Amino acid sequence: MIDWKKITSEETRIIRKIIKRTDKLLPIKDHMSAQMDIEAAHIEHKIKLEELLKADRFNLAHDVFGIMRNMNRSTGKLDNCFVPRYSK
Repeated sequence: MIDWKKITSEETRIIRKIIKRTDKLLPIKDHMSAQMDIEAAHIEHKIKLEELLKADRFNLAHDVFGIMRNMNRSTGKLDNCFVPRYSK
């Protein structure tokens, strides 16, 4: 189960910026789902959010779309052995 209380308002602000920047590269259909996926990945893998926000386009897309494709929304964990490049 995902403990949503582990996400701070500052982390949410950065995640929204990450989604906005990614959306400029390739459109994201559902921003809320993307936000929740990245938040869940951050809870589980401690994503380096500031670094991801500043990442080059290739690595930004790799992590964001990889998280979105591999997030198991029942468990809050990433499937298929996917590990974000910007995880701690």
